[in-house]
Amino acid sequence: METHTPIDEHPGGPVLAHHGKNVLLSTDATDMASFCLRVTLGLVMFPHGMQKLFGWFGGAGLQNTIGYYITNYGVLPMITLLVIVAEAAGSIALIIGFWSRLVAAGIGLIMIGAIFSVHFQHGFFMNWTGQQAGEGFEFHLLVIGMCIALIIRGSGKWSVDSYLDHRLNP
Repeated sequence: METHTPIDEHPGGPVLAHHGKNVLLSTDATDMASFCLRVTLGLVMFPHGMQKLFGWFGGAGLQNTIGYYITNYGVLPMITLLVIVAEAAGSIALIIGFWSRLVAAGIGLIMIGAIFSVHFQHGFFMNWTGQQAGEGFEFHLLVIGMCIALIIRGSGKWSVDSYLDHRLNP
């Protein structure tokens, strides 16, 4: 009979657990595909987060991004701040492979929100020719697919999650 405990006591506090293993950390330490997915996604999301947080790469910075989201999308400042943290800190967490499942879920939700609040109205394709009013949602679907794979598989090879999983579950 399979044992499945939604919350289990674990060194470091309560965690989601399955067979006594931390679901957020468990991963196949030999999985190169997950490694490639998370590092690529982290590298792609990093500039987006830094644009919003610090104004790097031609971005608006924290205060202007919050103002823009309020004015143009009616998004509360706290939600905007969560989006910025998920993209900025989450991209770094993905690159090092720390809590990749949780970060991927957050980024996936951001992409779903972006599709339905901004990009769906512009169609599927990105604005390669400059003739659309805005960008379509094809990029967002690719990111969502990457996020789903990371949620299913975890961080993979060369990740903090793998190291912690091995240390907590020898």
